Amino acid sequence: MKLDVAHLMRPGTLNLTALPPLSVYVHLPWCLKKCPYCDFNSHEFRALKSGAIYMQNEAPPTALPEAAYLEALCADIETSLPWVWGRPVHSVFIGGGTPSLFSPAGITRLISDLRARLPLVPDCEITLEANPGTFEKDRFHAYKEAGVTRLSVGVQSFNDQHLQAIGRVHDSAQAIAAVQEAALAFDTFNIDLMYALPDQSTTDLQQDLSMALSLQPSHVSIYHLTIEPNTLFAKHEPPGLPPDDLAYDMLDLITSRTAQEGLQRYEVSAFALEGHRCWHNTNYWQFGDYLGVGAGAHSKISFAHRICRMVRHREPNVYMQKAMAGEAVAQSHEVSRAELPFEFMLNALRLKEGIPLTAFMERTGMPLSTIESSLQAGQQRGLLRVDHNRIQATEKGFDFLSDLQALFLPASDPERAG
Repeated sequence: MKLDVAHLMRPGTLNLTALPPLSVYVHLPWCLKKCPYCDFNSHEFRALKSGAIYMQNEAPPTALPEAAYLEALCADIETSLPWVWGRPVHSVFIGGGTPSLFSPAGITRLISDLRARLPLVPDCEITLEANPGTFEKDRFHAYKEAGVTRLSVGVQSFNDQHLQAIGRVHDSAQAIAAVQEAALAFDTFNIDLMYALPDQSTTDLQQDLSMALSLQPSHVSIYHLTIEPNTLFAKHEPPGLPPDDLAYDMLDLITSRTAQEGLQRYEVSAFALEGHRCWHNTNYWQFGDYLGVGAGAHSKISFAHRICRMVRHREPNVYMQKAMAGEAVAQSHEVSRAELPFEFMLNALRLKEGIPLTAFMERTGMPLSTIESSLQAGQQRGLLRVDHNRIQATEKGFDFLSDLQALFLPASDPERAG
């Protein structure tokens, strides 16, 4: 699909007086093994050898189609330039899949291609996701030399039994070694942890937290293991998943332990030391713009009179072919006025400190009167605080966030929603 920029710039029903900050997301879709809980667009790497299909651990290192994919990304970026022409880029997030399967030379080329085509600000945050099962000594240092400023390590657990239960390819020793290497290479690095794992107790979680915090991360992201549609766990649910009340106790434990170490909970699942919040994700939550390139990547781009969402082709080989032809986008649609309040609040209410009410007008191009009844309903139910022109979920609202967000659904009745 080719998008007509003039058509996107035509008059419309919205009136954005200024465009929001812009980020770039780059999707590298391959991984060694598809985790049974993962619903992301990730693909186990397979290559051809004498007509047979075999896994990555049997393939020569050069078999990953790194060069061809980087060419496709470059073509995708160039095709996308008219949508974001001249807008400074404040952050880049390289996600997957497992981006650390790509060589440092490949990441160097990717960042160079981005810098050559987009005006990255001098202090641009550049994050790379990495998995413990795909790193070797000094590899993280090489990524830093390539221009990466922040590493996110997908540990999930330091318990070998739990790692095996959720299908991870690394063990606890590899996880510890990877985080130690990340700490040597980067001033800012993130550890991803999961909780409510099969047969996990609060004692098990306490041990995971103690190990993670002993490695002194500047940022920790915590995720509840959820069973997502179209995953292996959706077809074969693992036994021993903790009940909801135990999962709530686990989250309380996480919040308490991280606070003791000076990690502030600034978003539902994000905890950071002062000065180490993730700018890229914060831009998402503040309803900023992002250009997504790569297989299956999503974009949200604002124009003067409309906000559009785009999705790239999901299958890597199809994406590469389409991107080289200037047709990387598979779907595109304009976000309707009716959808915008919920889309904004779905993100903004995740922030612990809330967001200025003026941001709603600036980022959606709509008046506050559009959401006045929903704001009142949120306050009446004790879910929302509106103070000094700022909206913020209360403690109760943070605990029942889905109910609070639902007040802003299209055509919802605030007196009956939730």
